[in-house]
Amino acid sequence: MAGGGAGVPRPFPAWVGAALLLLADWALLRPALPGMFSRLMPAAAPLLQIWAVGLSRWATLWLGVHGVLRATAPREGAGSAARGWLVAAQPVAAALGLALPGLASFRELRSWGALGGARALHWGSRSDAFLLGYAAALPAAALWHKLGSLWAPPGVAARRLLGCLGSEIRRVALVLALLVLSCLGEMAIPFFTGRLTDWVQQDKTTSAFTRNITLMSVLTIASAVLEFVGDGIYNRTTGRVHSHLQGEVFRAVLRQETEFFAQNQTGAITSRVTDNTSNVCESLSKNLSLLMWYLVRGLCLLGFMLWGSLSLTIVTLAFLPVLILLPAKIGELYKSVEVQKRKVLAEASQVAIEALSAMPTVRSFANEEGEAQKFRNKLEELKTLSQREALGLVANVWTTSISGMLLKVGILYLGGKLVTRGALSSGSLVTFVLYQIQFTTAVGALLTDYPEVQKAVGSSEEVFEYLDRTPRCLPSGLLSPLNIQGLVQFQDVSFAYSSCPDVPVLQGLTFTLRPGEVTALVGPNGSGKSTVAALLQNLYQPTRGQVLLDGEPISEYEHRYLHRQVAAVGQEPQLFGRSVRENIAYGLIEKPPLEEIMAAALESGAHHFICRLPQGYDTEAGEEGSQLSGGQRQAVAVARALIRKPCVLILDDATSALDADSRLRVQQLLYTSPTRHSRSVLLITQHLSLVEQADHILFLKGGAICEQGTHQQLMEKRGLYRAMVEASAAAPE
Repeated sequence: MAGGGAGVPRPFPAWVGAALLLLADWALLRPALPGMFSRLMPAAAPLLQIWAVGLSRWATLWLGVHGVLRATAPREGAGSAARGWLVAAQPVAAALGLALPGLASFRELRSWGALGGARALHWGSRSDAFLLGYAAALPAAALWHKLGSLWAPPGVAARRLLGCLGSEIRRVALVLALLVLSCLGEMAIPFFTGRLTDWVQQDKTTSAFTRNITLMSVLTIASAVLEFVGDGIYNRTTGRVHSHLQGEVFRAVLRQETEFFAQNQTGAITSRVTDNTSNVCESLSKNLSLLMWYLVRGLCLLGFMLWGSLSLTIVTLAFLPVLILLPAKIGELYKSVEVQKRKVLAEASQVAIEALSAMPTVRSFANEEGEAQKFRNKLEELKTLSQREALGLVANVWTTSISGMLLKVGILYLGGKLVTRGALSSGSLVTFVLYQIQFTTAVGALLTDYPEVQKAVGSSEEVFEYLDRTPRCLPSGLLSPLNIQGLVQFQDVSFAYSSCPDVPVLQGLTFTLRPGEVTALVGPNGSGKSTVAALLQNLYQPTRGQVLLDGEPISEYEHRYLHRQVAAVGQEPQLFGRSVRENIAYGLIEKPPLEEIMAAALESGAHHFICRLPQGYDTEAGEEGSQLSGGQRQAVAVARALIRKPCVLILDDATSALDADSRLRVQQLLYTSPTRHSRSVLLITQHLSLVEQADHILFLKGGAICEQGTHQQLMEKRGLYRAMVEASAAAPE
């Protein structure tokens, strides 16, 4: 043959391999293994024979699954749906192999050694037992798979939720121990109810009745006390975690680079720090607690049900797929809807924040209804998502209720048959029914809380995204010299924002700021002046070249030290909703005395209006300084910079809102103040009267320096600077 694949076995579909495994289990393993081990092992050890059969069946099926996976890999690859089912079938193989040995051991323990011998050994080879084995193994494996998905990807976030407990994790073991003891105590009521039913029918004595009622009451009270103690320890632990996690998320956000805040809306960031973190912690304190409680309770109940009646327990387990599959799908819906709701809620919050923070603008353009309509549109999206979530919840509750009712009817019917045949006492049936009701409730609660935990996972993934995000700025350096002059050098500095790397903002800037000198940076809007100020504050990193402070790159200086030595005042300075005194001293580790704050305010021209405020320096500035005028905010911001006694002062159009008197004070501060020799000044302003006295003027256009020199030199040059001065002089007041 010409084909290059001659002699290579052709891979077959995965479903064919699964069918062959099932056929082999039915036709070969079911009849052959019990007979083989009956001959190989002594008849006096039936339990050992049963374990040998079970382990052999498990190993054979496990090897078969892996063989089929390897045989189908060349054709269907890792993404095949059929192969995915085969991978999920591995726990089914374990359940099929270990179910009969486990039940036989359990029965022997219950009857204290009265094992049914060869009958028990060959029971698993019967066709009805074979089918019942699969009926019980499949839902058990499905439940294990769904619970295990909390710990497997994408359940990494769930593991991290527990990881948030940190050193408190050691208390979880104590809580689990208390849960187990409490659940065992709760089993007293069904257990004694069944026994009392039998005793009433057998006319037992009153003393035995009273004694058992007393014991049941003691166990029930002890169970309640243990549950109370466990809940108290757990809730106290998760309360600490809430504060710690929210603080860590906020700290992680504050570490991000400046561009992060420009690219992400404030409402979205705030929603993650507050709402999403709170939801995660509420899930830890409530839903995860309930999940653990009902899981422990369900396992205890399953053990007692197996002890009471194997056949009725298998019937109960056969109903589990109905209780598992749909809630699992609804859990995925919850998770996706929760992520969408968080996104829409953040967008709605951003609309409200923007409108409320700019109310004068909204009102001046008469757009109150427009902002309200925009907010209503977001609420409509939120309502649609909430309706989808509610529909899923109704479907979940309805399915669980119907299946639970059908299960109760089936248990009562089969149990009545067993009582009639004498295989089960009336009291044991009553006990089993009570156990089964509680077990079904526990499974239903598990599957209700599971989607809630998945909702928290949807929130936690966004929270952990902030915690795991590595800032794109260089880490803080270590330099913090005792003495620093303030000599700044821009050496061939170019810069472009990471969002637009092909659009240069600055191109090859080289200039020097010297102590005792004022360097003015002028030019048209968009020429890159504010970007120069940002690079000097180490808010961004140059894409080429470097910025030096006293001969060292500014990124090498310790963060707090650098921003005490380099102080900046912008055109629209940000004040905080605190007192004027706190705003001036903002960021200082050691709070300065009032006299020092007043001296800085006096130098900036802010002292005279602060004294006229209702509480003076203790007057609240309002949110974003809303209680002060634009000029007053600028004066307070200048005082905030001066109190640091910086060696480099940046004024980025910081006098635009000042009145003539305040601007004169700033002019004196720059050119005649006794302290001017101790600092380098970078002045960016539209007021050319302040520029004329500058020691050095740089004209910036298109991100490059076109002209530089003193005012007189540039006027004589008759270039761009002179044209700007003449245009400013000709402009109407």
